[in-house]
Amino acid sequence: MNRSLQRLAALALGGLLSAPALASVVINGTRVVYPGHDREVTVQLSNQGDSPALVQSWMDKGDPKSTPEQSDAPFVLTPPITRIEPGRGQTLRMMYTGQPLPADRESVFWLNVLEVPPIPAGEARSYVQLAFRSRIKVFFRPAGLPGQAGEAGGKLHWHAAAGAGGQVTLACENASPYYVSFSRLAVGAEGQTSAYGQGGMVAPFSKAAFPIPGLSRPPAAGSVVEVSTINDYGGGELVKAKLEP
Repeated sequence: MNRSLQRLAALALGGLLSAPALASVVINGTRVVYPGHDREVTVQLSNQGDSPALVQSWMDKGDPKSTPEQSDAPFVLTPPITRIEPGRGQTLRMMYTGQPLPADRESVFWLNVLEVPPIPAGEARSYVQLAFRSRIKVFFRPAGLPGQAGEAGGKLHWHAAAGAGGQVTLACENASPYYVSFSRLAVGAEGQTSAYGQGGMVAPFSKAAFPIPGLSRPPAAGSVVEVSTINDYGGGELVKAKLEP
């Protein structure tokens, strides 16, 4: 990567990222599922702007501050750097390198797409150039996992508890081999519905807890929990469960 692109990447990764809606180059999809038995998967990029854009892509294991040089994910992306003309698209090929990963559960990585728009002709040297980065999850799904990913959200076990400072939390246990992502979590208690709206994700065979504002005490067992889960295609599915004792 040349020095100019390195400086722009550093600027973007340093936190000067604009809202995704302002980027011209978009990823067609909000997540990628990589079946473990596939040789490669493809990701489509499209330039919806009026100018050509230089795009660099890389993957990481979860560090949002990672750079292309620090990429530690076991995947190869081609092309790593490309120019996309306005109104045109580009296909990224994602190939798993074969580095050992757990065979009994999914693993999660992140795909980064950094867009560097061109400097308008005739601008002075002091022109401020901004880079835009999009970042989405990539789920590596080994072959032969039991059950179905779309059913994992409905099999979560939920418990309520009072945490530090009296903050009510909903604890969740995921006994499946799949990651469960959600956009909203709500529970009916004290005659009202209280929600955690920041979204979250629960890893396979693990537990996680989410604070629920506005409650003075933990909801009783049997209270209804509503979870807006996110499926493989980025769509939402409402799942209802009951709090366990």
